Amino acid sequence: MQTNTPPRSTMRLTRRGRIVLVATGAVLVGTAVAVPLLILGPGDGGRTATLVIPEGWRASQVYAAVDKALALPAGSAKKSVAKVATKLPDDAHGNPEGYLFPATYPLPWKAKPEKLLARMVDTANEKFNGAPIAAGAQRNAMNVYQAVTIASIVQAEAATTSDMGKVARVVFNRLERGMPLQMDSTVNYALGRSTLRTTESDTRIDNPYNTYQRMGLPPTPIANPGEEAMRAAVNPPAGDWLYFVTVRPGDTRFTADYTEHQRNVAEFNTRGKSPGTAAP
Repeated sequence: MQTNTPPRSTMRLTRRGRIVLVATGAVLVGTAVAVPLLILGPGDGGRTATLVIPEGWRASQVYAAVDKALALPAGSAKKSVAKVATKLPDDAHGNPEGYLFPATYPLPWKAKPEKLLARMVDTANEKFNGAPIAAGAQRNAMNVYQAVTIASIVQAEAATTSDMGKVARVVFNRLERGMPLQMDSTVNYALGRSTLRTTESDTRIDNPYNTYQRMGLPPTPIANPGEEAMRAAVNPPAGDWLYFVTVRPGDTRFTADYTEHQRNVAEFNTRGKSPGTAAP
């Protein structure tokens, strides 16, 4: 059983790989996504306004969307979070990250932000506390909140839906071997940004979300995962994978062998340096 991690100066786990000592990070968690809003009032033919929350959005993005949808001053939704804290699991300590479930929500006329956020949390509790997820978490010796945290990483790191289970398995394998997760998506969360490039200095920041420096899971989810990521987190496929890198779009390579991973990363770097070839 492997218990040691290769030196951090050469080891990069995340799916996008690295160029020299610069690594790419999370899938487009923080990238602006068009939020279809249809703001309608009484007498509009009975139609209902809706707010779409995409999978993988962070709480900060949800707050901004709610403020925009309800035509409220910036920061209004975030200030109302305390009013929904009792609906969250104890492990969340009042932080709704991970529990603002991605879905399409109706916007009643003159809706209040706390009501909309409460609806999201209620939906999350309904989805996460049902038998398939709760039982799956227990089967993997974790509680639901830990499963949501893993699912948020899976949502951020997986290049495709089909990769989600393998990414979850990498997380479990690393935790079981006492290896740091070394996920760029958690570093991006710590820095309050979303970028496809994480520098070596970024991985040295003193922050509880820096999974290069801290062992185990981050203290909270890093985004709001969808159902597919949750299913992957509680029922990952069998496999011994410890590393993964997306060499090119549609070609994410998972391996348990560090030398093979280095070759995959080298191929990614070569493609990125080729004239006219953009790194994925």
